[in-house]
Amino acid sequence: MNDIAPSRRRWWGLLFISIAVALIIVDSTIVNVAIPSVVEDLDLNSTQVQWVQESYTLVFAALLLVFGTLADRYGRRRVLLIGVVVFALSSILAATAASGELLIASRLVQGIGGAMILPSSLSTINATFRGRERAIAFAVWGSTIGGMAAVGPLLGGWLTTYYSWRWAFGINVPLGVIIVIGILIFTIESKEPSAQRRVDIVGAALSVVLFASLVFALIEGRSYGWFFSDTPPAFWTWDVSPIPFAFALALVSGIVFVRWGFARERAGKSTMLAFGLLKIPSFRNGNIAAMIVSLGEFGIILSLPLWLQNVLGYDALQTGFVILALAIGSFVASGFAGAFGNKVTPVTIVRVGIGAEIVGVLIVAFALSPDAQWWHIAPGLFIYGFGVGLATAQLTSVVLKDVPLSQSGQGSGTQSTARQVGSALGIAILGTVLFASLGTGLDAKLADRADIPTEARTQIVDLVVDSAGTGISALDAQSPDAAADARQAFTDSTRYSALAAAGFLAFGFLASLRLDAGRRGDDDAEGTAAGESSATTSET
Repeated sequence: MNDIAPSRRRWWGLLFISIAVALIIVDSTIVNVAIPSVVEDLDLNSTQVQWVQESYTLVFAALLLVFGTLADRYGRRRVLLIGVVVFALSSILAATAASGELLIASRLVQGIGGAMILPSSLSTINATFRGRERAIAFAVWGSTIGGMAAVGPLLGGWLTTYYSWRWAFGINVPLGVIIVIGILIFTIESKEPSAQRRVDIVGAALSVVLFASLVFALIEGRSYGWFFSDTPPAFWTWDVSPIPFAFALALVSGIVFVRWGFARERAGKSTMLAFGLLKIPSFRNGNIAAMIVSLGEFGIILSLPLWLQNVLGYDALQTGFVILALAIGSFVASGFAGAFGNKVTPVTIVRVGIGAEIVGVLIVAFALSPDAQWWHIAPGLFIYGFGVGLATAQLTSVVLKDVPLSQSGQGSGTQSTARQVGSALGIAILGTVLFASLGTGLDAKLADRADIPTEARTQIVDLVVDSAGTGISALDAQSPDAAADARQAFTDSTRYSALAAAGFLAFGFLASLRLDAGRRGDDDAEGTAAGESSATTSET
């Protein structure tokens, strides 16, 4: 059969694929706005706050390669559907969680579902569309990511304010049902029958160990100590902190993963990472740029909702409306990219997008103050969202433009992994910057107050940091001056986190200079299609 469905059907299929992508992107951002309510309800500490985010992102990043490969071999639509079902069912667990530990566990399962959805959605689009239509389809896919990253906080704010934070997860269930029905009706199955069916189990295990140990070290370093430990975990009996050992484990497993992969590739066996694709300059350099950019892209979404609610006193819905400026910027960018996509190269659009992100983050960083108003923040968020909308889809197009169709699942899995690894590391690093600088800054401010003894100062710092800022309001009744210091310290730490994000984005811009400008978007897409072997597709 033809590997392309009738025109109307495949565009309807793209709609439901985009909704599936929106599901996982919204969920990864909707939690940020709901976090203060979750902290209050489940009594989370600041480390658990990071793990609510990181447990999802970590598993997501670790398994993208696995499911990208499985999608190529056993059916892209099949893996996509299973992913939606897993995601919806785990959302029920998250919505009914009675403790922070149960919420984190359900987020781990959600990460498995998300890791099935993202690479299979990309490879399905890559196998279904050609030429100009492929460029449009990638633009829709990328704009969905950019837009939903900001719509998520608005939706989460509305649900949290008028219902409960639990509905921020519960809403995934009816959406999952709609997605499953739409995909069954409007998309076709595609797979690569020539691909080897045996999965590289050792490579998969090594990749999980690599990402898990690295993110664990980055998040827990401030809690357990970067070298020596005053507060070691219960399972640790040495004076030296477990963090250096976690970093060492990440390094060793990374080296073994690469050597193992090259050895299997030389033997003609399947590998988790498409090492052969790294010989393609656009694929190699594009993935490097994507990972570095992702380090900074979502840092502002991590810290800003906490600052808006805990310092300015906004509720969740008001916070969502402020961050809506980011979504508006992203949607405007999608129209801009559509109008100029055939006139300038994708790489140029990527560079303009990253540049706009840097400018937007800097505007937000320098607009932060305990007395700021929403209109001081919104312009920077709009410019930042505009940059996200420009860069996301076009960078995906650059990365995959020379990848053969038979390896589209591995290619999309690799580039998605690069982004998610960057996001995971970004959340871990920027979260550490946020909370570490908050503790240090607040302690220094309180030390200048003679009326606050050392023991009380330590208790106040622990309260503010461990509650991720939600404890600031409780200080108003006890010590207004200490509460004012806490708001200023939280503002300063949010600014440091934003500046760190801008620094990562600047490195990403420098990395994009290594990308070949090539031809315009249409030509690239057509060139990719030429000479590709057709994937076998069948109606199901």
